[in-house]
Amino acid sequence: MFDYAARQGRLSEKLERQGIDALFLEPSADLEYLTGVERGIPSFGQVNYAHGWITGAFFRPHREPLFLLPRMYARLDLRHEPDGEVIVVNETDDGAAIFARVAKEIGGSGAIALGNRVWTETALHLGEAVGFDRLRTGTAIVNGLRRMKDADELAAMGRAIETVEETMAAVAPLVAPGVTMLELLEAVEHELLAAGSQCPSFPTHIFTGLDDDSYDSHRETARNPIPANTSVMFDFGGVVDGYCSDFGRTVYCGDPPQDFLDGYATMLAAYRAGLAAAKTGALARDVNAACRAPIEDAGLGEAFRHRMGHGIGKDVHERPFLSPEDETPLEPGMTFTDEPSIIVTDAWSLRIENIIVVEDGGGRCLNSFTDELIVNG
Repeated sequence: MFDYAARQGRLSEKLERQGIDALFLEPSADLEYLTGVERGIPSFGQVNYAHGWITGAFFRPHREPLFLLPRMYARLDLRHEPDGEVIVVNETDDGAAIFARVAKEIGGSGAIALGNRVWTETALHLGEAVGFDRLRTGTAIVNGLRRMKDADELAAMGRAIETVEETMAAVAPLVAPGVTMLELLEAVEHELLAAGSQCPSFPTHIFTGLDDDSYDSHRETARNPIPANTSVMFDFGGVVDGYCSDFGRTVYCGDPPQDFLDGYATMLAAYRAGLAAAKTGALARDVNAACRAPIEDAGLGEAFRHRMGHGIGKDVHERPFLSPEDETPLEPGMTFTDEPSIIVTDAWSLRIENIIVVEDGGGRCLNSFTDELIVNG
């Protein structure tokens, strides 16, 4: 489905240009992108094995990757044998000596990069083997490869989007007086799995956001029945073939007042302004500003509390970001969330979120679910 050899070829070219002799990556979206070795589904507690810190792979220019894997990881977590050399480290082996031997065989005098989230123990052992002055962070190298999605990646993201849209269609009618945020959360995550998502792409959040005591699936109020005339905001995502979706809608339970409807129209104008601005060559910060402008012009700037969006793909949050500090020029194939919201404390709240892809004439939305306010009278 995905051309891992071509991806590794592009990585080799980048490593050579930057004078990097090797890149070590832990199990992560980066490793999965380059080799197909799947990440595990996140859990609350840390899963680990003897010699767990060595788990990962070295990438050297124009050579196959070299994997170092604890026996338990290779036995229980590896779904298929990856292309390249695989060294399995048993529980009673001298993991530090094996790792040092492999690291010293890299040779050369250039930099050796590491993923940003490798174990500190890994970095210390690598520095001892090759010299700490050669080490540098390497996640940005792979991020540069991952930013522009090809047709196969966009298709996978489309499948992840289908799971959330099927879920929203099934759950939206449940928003009625007396339902709790916890019940809605459970319904969302049940429907996500039924629709084909591997797992949620981040913790599902269903909330009103009006104040500290408002209805929220992440707070004690998750079990409190909602009253009529409540706007409920959904924020959730799915995962298919290693790619994420991130989705949001607002469902109004009751008869929405006119100022709420006016606010929704303003939010849609902001969403569409950001979509139009997300064209090749635009700076990320300027796209964010375009999205914010209709909300600020309506005098509601303080009620838009966050950025327009973030990059998305194998991770639900990827760089670059559509936010004030990010000056990245956009390129075709970059994918972002477009997610303006307006939350007026103690009054009303609303949000929308779709995924867009950058093209020469502006952003193209990958979603098909209606943008219109959902009202359950």
